[in-house]
Amino acid sequence: MNEDFVFVDELVPGMRWDAKYATWDNFTGKPVDGYLANRIVGTRALCAALAKAQEKAESLGFGLLLWDGYRPQRAVNCFLRWAQQPEDGLTKPRHYPNISRAEMFDRGYVAARSGHSRGSTVDLTLYHLTTGELAPMGGDHDLMDPVSHHGAKGITQTATVNRRQLCSLMESCGFSPYASEWWHYTLKAEPYPDTYFDFPVA
Repeated sequence: MNEDFVFVDELVPGMRWDAKYATWDNFTGKPVDGYLANRIVGTRALCAALAKAQEKAESLGFGLLLWDGYRPQRAVNCFLRWAQQPEDGLTKPRHYPNISRAEMFDRGYVAARSGHSRGSTVDLTLYHLTTGELAPMGGDHDLMDPVSHHGAKGITQTATVNRRQLCSLMESCGFSPYASEWWHYTLKAEPYPDTYFDFPVA
């Protein structure tokens, strides 16, 4: 692992995570190439910003749950191969109910060159500190649909407020949102803006 990359939980104590691509619980329906451990990796700069975000979230009664951070290029290549395979319908209802696999790339939900591979992008959500339950967000991680866009119509008022809370605290800590995915944020001052890494998460 690059010396500027670390396991997020080692630098941000108390951070919760569920590395979806290391599990069977993702849009491909199985663990993804390059994710050999259920851990979240990121740059030291990312961790410093996440620590600030976690502190702000706690002041609002929330914690942060990470779903993904650094993503090896080999994982992205795995997504590309998966998109070319025949549709089996196993994950379509949950993750891409209204589009085809190929349209994931056409519509910007999945990229052939992902910002995640630069090490300073995260997928995350809020949870309630009192109960540990995830805050309602009007859709789950990797729901590739307009309902996942910032400002989407058709979600509850509670979900709208929670999305705004997450966006506000992340922006205040130096992150930029991605318009099509309420859970996706990139550090504005990312240390490797032009480098796409491929070492495994292990």
